Amino acid sequence: MTTVEITPEESAELGRALVDALNPLAAAVRSRGTGLPEERSWHGEPVEIALSVLSAWKLVDVEVKRLTALAAATAGSYGASYEQLGAAWGITRQGARKKWPEAVARPARPGVLELFGGTAELTEAEDGWRWSAVAADGTAGEAAAGYPSREEAAAHAGAFLAAGGVGEGSSRLG
Repeated sequence: MTTVEITPEESAELGRALVDALNPLAAAVRSRGTGLPEERSWHGEPVEIALSVLSAWKLVDVEVKRLTALAAATAGSYGASYEQLGAAWGITRQGARKKWPEAVARPARPGVLELFGGTAELTEAEDGWRWSAVAADGTAGEAAAGYPSREEAAAHAGAFLAAGGVGEGSSRLG
């Protein structure tokens, strides 16, 4: 995915929409700060009014950052890499990892589980998801049949690795 550019027309429309959305928040912030009712909160020194608007934008900025992190984590949970997150945000892979360190939480090698000192590889086959593994004790194993989901295959592979190689389709290596 590449970074999407915004047209001048879209930028102007976005600016208007953001100001329209900000006005009620800015009025509430100004009212709380002055003690005046909202309909009178805009009466006062221009510098104080401008600072109230700035304070409201700060609140929006905090919320946008929270929602941005949520969007990055959601993309990561669906399999997006830091490289993809960075491309979408217009930054490097390393920049994305620094900005959203918890967004991508999966093994460094997709389709590989490293658990209990052993390793399992998950692959998609015609009959579903399969796994093949080597447990910490050197015992090899593989799925006897395909599983309907990657998660189910991973669960069975994980159980094989946790048991130290005891389970379906196991044989001692070496």
